[in-house]
Amino acid sequence: MQTRVMGAPRKKFTYDDLVAVPEPLIAELIDGDLLTSPRPRPRHANAASALGGLLFDPFRRGSGGPGGWTILGEPELRLGEDVLVPDLAGWRRERFAPVDLDTVGIKVAPDWVCEVLSPSTARIDRARKLPIYAREHVGHAWLVDPIAQTLESFQLSDDHWTLLATYEGTTKARVTPFDAIEIDLPMLWTP
Repeated sequence: MQTRVMGAPRKKFTYDDLVAVPEPLIAELIDGDLLTSPRPRPRHANAASALGGLLFDPFRRGSGGPGGWTILGEPELRLGEDVLVPDLAGWRRERFAPVDLDTVGIKVAPDWVCEVLSPSTARIDRARKLPIYAREHVGHAWLVDPIAQTLESFQLSDDHWTLLATYEGTTKARVTPFDAIEIDLPMLWTP
């Protein structure tokens, strides 16, 4: 994480600073701050991978679901001067079609994002990234907490987030915008 000396002039970081961050750190630019985090731990990676796997066939391929989506893991989103890396992001296919798959960073805001919370990123995901997603008119956001075993579903309404529901533990859930299928939550908590 970036640290500043109190009273020191604030440096506004650029994309060049982000590119200079060494692997394997994940780097993001949020409101001119350069934030770094380590690669996810297995619990975090399991939740993101399991959720992406559950959504892929029905929503990307149309097998057992409506199709019509492009879902990517850890895409680099270039949203104005901010560069965010959500755990998962999804675009309705008609909005994603013009994206150049060979470009660095995607400039089309997704229709849905999912942040898998960890103790080191939860505050940033909630307090800093969600407002940017709202500013960019991302329609839906999920916050998945594999430690608390919860999934919070938010919908954008009048430029602010409305909590639709919180699902927990061992339940099965139909969660907007992917409510065409039932998500077996225990798949997210256990390998």
